[in-house]
Amino acid sequence: MSPVFPMLTVLTMFYYLCLRRRARTAARGEMTNSHRTIESNSRTSPLNAEVVQYAKEVVDFSSHYGSENSMSYTMWNLAGVPNVFPSSGDFTQTAVFRTYGTWWDQCPSASLPFKRTPPDFQSQDYVELTFEQQVYPTAVHVLETYHPGAVIRILACSANPYSPSPPAEVRWEILWSERPTKVNASQARQFKPCIKQINFPTNLIRLEVNSSLLDYYTELDAVVLHGMKDKPLLSLKTSLIDMNDLEEDDYEEKDGCGMDNLNKKLSSTALGEGPNNGYFDKLPYELIQLILNHLTLPDLCRLAQTCKLLNQHCYDPLQYIHLNLQPYWAKLNDTSLEFLQTRCTLVQWLNLSWTGNRGFISVAGFSRFLKVCGSELVRLELSCSHFLNETCLEIISETCPDLQELNLSSCDKLPAQAFNHIAKLCGLKRLVLYRTKVEQTALLSILNFCSELQHLSLGSCVMVSI
Repeated sequence: MSPVFPMLTVLTMFYYLCLRRRARTAARGEMTNSHRTIESNSRTSPLNAEVVQYAKEVVDFSSHYGSENSMSYTMWNLAGVPNVFPSSGDFTQTAVFRTYGTWWDQCPSASLPFKRTPPDFQSQDYVELTFEQQVYPTAVHVLETYHPGAVIRILACSANPYSPSPPAEVRWEILWSERPTKVNASQARQFKPCIKQINFPTNLIRLEVNSSLLDYYTELDAVVLHGMKDKPLLSLKTSLIDMNDLEEDDYEEKDGCGMDNLNKKLSSTALGEGPNNGYFDKLPYELIQLILNHLTLPDLCRLAQTCKLLNQHCYDPLQYIHLNLQPYWAKLNDTSLEFLQTRCTLVQWLNLSWTGNRGFISVAGFSRFLKVCGSELVRLELSCSHFLNETCLEIISETCPDLQELNLSSCDKLPAQAFNHIAKLCGLKRLVLYRTKVEQTALLSILNFCSELQHLSLGSCVMVSI
């Protein structure tokens, strides 16, 4: 028998094995494609259809470039289908925030920043949008038409603004967040960040922006919400944890030290007997106070639970001379203010901007807090605090005799007569009434009695004729 035949036999068998492997691969590919086809078809089926919707209404925002009596460059342009996209350029039909870059903060009239502000909180403005249907979000697309890159956080709310009955609980969940980054191109883009899945449906989305790195105003045209009516199952890809997503807020929730649990931390004063405090007992009191001055509010809550010595330092009112509660706007409530009262008796700078909305803070809760903690106040920031009413301004005028700076920016729900109480604050040097309903009569009264006033902001005050 010729040696050629065994070689041919081996080659034949090898060729046969290759054909079988190729056939198996093809079959596996057909099965995978078939599975994908089923999944694709299920997205369009009525039982588990993906809903794609544009914003129905703009319900709240912190600022815009346009006038209240116009539609040019206002936040209201974010509602509905795109007006400009995919075109690029400066268009009046887009939504534009009030400022960009750093020049705004470098003006002589700019306020000084608050101490003890968490480094992860860098939001400067926000806009809240409602959608027709509540869905479990799978994607949020922001159509940016000029100088993109301002959006740094996207949040979802559990409350349905169109529900006839108020919700028992209101939750805000961060879908995506990132530090401000420089985008070199000024052309239009469809911003499609990778969002995380949440366990409740929503039709209220909030965008927070930071425009400090922009060379010009950012312009937004529309926001698209993708989502499923039924709660989707977590896939392997979405269940994996991205280490870049583990921000301070996430750690706070896992450690039980977020603002939801801050009330428990603030109210906890009993500490058991433990070992001695080492060399901390030998440090000067003032030195420990100086060290703790660099901690954020949640960090102070954590540290207060370690030992009696540090608990005493963390409860010292001198640690709360500057109190910035704006970074915790989504979770701060009446109970939080109640537990803060005992340690904030010496507070001089207080920032409650963006807080208390949707029933989180009541007029009674705010009034109780201010009656205890308002006597030393020099600066009070209340931008976009929609819980305020005339009673609140009356309480401010009565309990804050040394107040020099008052910010009521975008408190557009305050009635016109409420501003008459500001005239009682004779020591005011800075007053921000941007986007409020202050009228001519109240303004003249303020100018007459507040003789030390140096800075007055009346932007978009449509009730005042100048």
